[in-house]
Amino acid sequence: MDTEQLRQFLAVARMANITRAADALGISQPALSRSIQRLEEEFGLPLLERKTRSVELTDAGALVERRAEMILGILDDTKAQITDDGRSGRLRLGAIPTIAPYFLPDFLRSFRDKFPAVEIVIQEDTTDNLLTRCKLGEIDLALLALPIAAKYVDTEELFKEELLLATPLDHPLATKKRVTLADVEPYPFVLLGEAHCLTNSIVSFCQQKSFQPVAVEQTSQLATVQELVSLGHGVSMIPAMAWRCDTAPSRVYRSFDGAKPQRTIAMAWNPYRFESRLLVTMREQLRQHSRQITESYPVSRRR
Repeated sequence: MDTEQLRQFLAVARMANITRAADALGISQPALSRSIQRLEEEFGLPLLERKTRSVELTDAGALVERRAEMILGILDDTKAQITDDGRSGRLRLGAIPTIAPYFLPDFLRSFRDKFPAVEIVIQEDTTDNLLTRCKLGEIDLALLALPIAAKYVDTEELFKEELLLATPLDHPLATKKRVTLADVEPYPFVLLGEAHCLTNSIVSFCQQKSFQPVAVEQTSQLATVQELVSLGHGVSMIPAMAWRCDTAPSRVYRSFDGAKPQRTIAMAWNPYRFESRLLVTMREQLRQHSRQITESYPVSRRR
């Protein structure tokens, strides 16, 4: 048994699917299956119950999962502590899809200029998966939107950002002098799927104002939402960081008059893991970058 086998087993346990786990690990499905089989032979018991399209942990597998998390956590923390100088090393940074492509490029360029000896590995995933990876020690830090419901994870608010109304260029609200939430009630919405917290933020804000947005289409990418808005499929609410990166002339972004929808961007980490000086440095750099963003975030009513 070696640590690589344990990491592979944890990937299968988390994804409940050998094929998906093999893709995530960058190895072939037969190779991963053989690795799990060798582990089962060593323990003398099946660790997985194989089903048609998934796997489930047996009682023995659940025990091995808990012990593997502890073993790998101790090893990773020990290595991090020995090599920790605050200016070199490797950090695993996770981010949700509605943050990663808009916030990270500028931040990573700035961080690389200051700390060229640091390797940063980016993992983009949904909030629930990032929190799970934080707890398991698979990532060191996650960027996501509050609120979250998770134990054993610390969070710190970085900044709040406005959600802007996005419409096609020829939409009636594109040239209206002032736009309120009541103005958008009659129009269909294009939203992300329910697994994305941005959709929850939009729906929650609308419900607080006593109406339920009707989603005619749901996608998995914010860029697709924007393109469908341009094509006249509906309106949407887009984070300010995505608006700032959008140069397409076929969309108009409006700031709502009165109460404005917004989301809170935060960082999350596992406080029970070894806190390296490099991780402390990363959090401070995120605070500084967030302050710079906040200072430059006032938006015009129309683009």
